[in-house]
Amino acid sequence: MTETTPDMRKTVRAKRRANPYYSGPVSDHFDGKIFFNPGGSPPPGFLSLLRWQFGSGKTAWPEHYPSPHDDHVPEQRVEGTGLRVTMIGHASLLVQTAGLNMLFDPVFADRASPVQWFGPKRRNPPGVRFENLPPIDAVFVSHNHYDHLDLAALKRLAGKHDALFVTPLGNDTIIGGAVDPARIATGDWSDTVALSPEVTAHFEPVHHWSARGSTDRRMALWAGFVLETPGGKIYHVGDTGFHDGINYRNAAEKHGPFRLAILPIGAYEPRWFMTPQHQNPDEAVRGHKLCNAAHTAGHHWGTFNLTDEGIEDPLIALAEALRTHDVAAETFRPLRPGEAWDVPF
Repeated sequence: MTETTPDMRKTVRAKRRANPYYSGPVSDHFDGKIFFNPGGSPPPGFLSLLRWQFGSGKTAWPEHYPSPHDDHVPEQRVEGTGLRVTMIGHASLLVQTAGLNMLFDPVFADRASPVQWFGPKRRNPPGVRFENLPPIDAVFVSHNHYDHLDLAALKRLAGKHDALFVTPLGNDTIIGGAVDPARIATGDWSDTVALSPEVTAHFEPVHHWSARGSTDRRMALWAGFVLETPGGKIYHVGDTGFHDGINYRNAAEKHGPFRLAILPIGAYEPRWFMTPQHQNPDEAVRGHKLCNAAHTAGHHWGTFNLTDEGIEDPLIALAEALRTHDVAAETFRPLRPGEAWDVPF
């Protein structure tokens, strides 16, 4: 055991004050205080945000955008090599395979916001009601933005399901501070977590950022996940900029091919502001090809009005991108809330 000196303790306290979520060694994507995208772009600054917010490019959304698959009740388990993915809404999905039930970025709140009286409001209810969820074994939280990290939902999941929360560095502090008791597995890019004797989860890089407020930008890490299962590999990306396809190529080289990729296709306009953080449908289709996915589920559209494009613009742009890149439409499906897809093996 190494004895700590007063100077060492002072340094640790200073780092904790600088970053309230995480203190750890410097790496190729952490400078001792904030995380960053290696060779990539930082998020736009405050002046750019004001320019966008006070612009006139936002397309109005309907108040309600109901799904034809609303109020789906999933099966309790999908065993063996079967693979079913069910859209709950926006970036929240249920993945069932190998006897495990896994939720990704579950948001059941009415608004993707720190308060429930203001902010982006749901245009459709969750496609699976909370009370209709099957027993949940693991909950993956890709990063801490409010449209991906809903602490109220995590409290309910911990209380009812005793699920294991899997999340990148720093987010464990946010979750653990609000959800008690909670079982949390946290990791850096390239770390792994065993979910069962047959299923392993890998933390993988994406090009994004994080914040819960105005003073904690990039103080918790963001990540994608790769699941190794008996029925093939699954690549889940909660949010990402395309970043010249670098992370897709690396995922293919390290883990590919994939039976299923789960990729964002929405919240991408205006491009001058969104390019570093949100890919558009054309980039998602290019990512589908670069990572060597047999099938892709498109998410992150049609529930919360976060950016300038119209509510169905991602569908139009995706159809055009599939034609342009000669990808069969049945292999890349933009899922609606409550829609369940039994992914071919």
